[in-house]
Amino acid sequence: MKYPLFGLFFSGALLTGGIAVAHHGWGSYDAGRLVSITSNVQEANWQNPHVTVVVTHQDKNWDAVLAPPFRMSARGLNPDMIKPGTSVRLEGYPSTRTDTELRAERIVVDGKTYELR
Repeated sequence: MKYPLFGLFFSGALLTGGIAVAHHGWGSYDAGRLVSITSNVQEANWQNPHVTVVVTHQDKNWDAVLAPPFRMSARGLNPDMIKPGTSVRLEGYPSTRTDTELRAERIVVDGKTYELR
């Protein structure tokens, strides 16, 4: 190859771009159907790439995908506010692939609404 550093850079850019596109596949959520779930948090995972919680809705455990930890913090949320036993209301879009998965657009904790996107 005439320009080996260019090839290396270009390959890295393609790889990184592919990861970013794969990660943000929000097309698998039904944005035409807003769902609201009020429940106690069963499980909370405050880690990258997104904070997730498990809540019970209609006798099933739902996995809710929230914002990344840095965005949650920027919105005024912290791990102590969303832990098992905490009552929350989640509003978001259900997955078109998994019956019990939700992409949360907002969360209500202690009567205060936090926009996640």
